Amino acid sequence: MNGPVLRGHWLTPDGGRPLLVVGPSLGTGVVALWQECARHLATLAEVDVLGWDLPGHGDGDPCPDAFTVEDLGRAVVALVDEVRPRETFAHAGVSVGGVVGLALATGRSGAAARVLGSAVLCSGAKVGTAEGWHERASTVRRDGTASMVEGSTQRWFAPGFLEREAGTAAALLAGLERADDESYARVCEALAQADLRPFLADVRMPVLVLGGRHDQVVPPATQEQLAAALPGASVVIAEGSAHLAPAEQPLEVAEVLAGWLDQVVRPDSPAEEGRF
Repeated sequence: MNGPVLRGHWLTPDGGRPLLVVGPSLGTGVVALWQECARHLATLAEVDVLGWDLPGHGDGDPCPDAFTVEDLGRAVVALVDEVRPRETFAHAGVSVGGVVGLALATGRSGAAARVLGSAVLCSGAKVGTAEGWHERASTVRRDGTASMVEGSTQRWFAPGFLEREAGTAAALLAGLERADDESYARVCEALAQADLRPFLADVRMPVLVLGGRHDQVVPPATQEQLAAALPGASVVIAEGSAHLAPAEQPLEVAEVLAGWLDQVVRPDSPAEEGRF
C-alpha cells in the first residue's frame, strides 16, 4: 500500500472475541499508553485489544515521507486485515489517534463500513493550529524529540500523577525521547493539515468523546463542542486526567469504554453509562 505501514501489538491475547483497535497520542508508544487499560478492558468488555504504533514511535517503522491522518486510517484497516481479514472492529484513539478514529468514522479513510464505532479520547476534529504544528515539526527536526520532553511533561499529566505513578510517566517520556525525529515531524504536519469538522454531521456510527478535566491541549469545552457536532455522540469528562487518560486512569477509562462497547459490539445489551 502507499503511505505509512503500521506496526501492531496484541495488548491482550487474540482470543477471537470482538475486536477493539486502539491508537496512541503523538510522542507515545501504544504499549506504554494503553497496556494497563487494555488489561482491564479484556475482562470488563470481553474484547481483544489490538494496538497500533505511529510511524517511528514505539516499535513502529520510521516513515520519512509525508502522510495524512486519512492515510493513517487506511493503514489501520490494512493492519486489521493482516490479523483478521475483512473483520469489523471498534476503534479508540488518543489525541492524533482520536483524529484518525474520526477519519475512519467519517469515511475519509474509505472504510466506514468496517468500523462499528469510534471512541475519541483527548482529541478533536481539528487539534491545534497549522502554524503551531509546523513550528513544532521544525523544532524537532532541529533539536530532536528530547526537546519536547519538558513541555510534554506539563501537558500530558494531571496534577499529582508524576508523583503517584512515576514509573508509568517515565516509560511514556522515555518513549518520546526514543521516537524518530522525522516521523514525529511528519505526524505534526499531518495534524497541521487535518480538519474533519466539515464531515462530522454525516457520521452515522456510535461515537464516544472522552476528555480530561486538566487537558490543556484539548480542553473540556472543546470536547463538549465535538460531541455536540456528532449526531448521537456521548461525552464523558475524566476529572482526574489531563491528555493521556488511558495511562492516567486506566481502570476508570476501561469502565467507560466497556459500557460504550456493549452497545457498539453487542447492540442488544442493556444500556449502561460509564461514570468517573
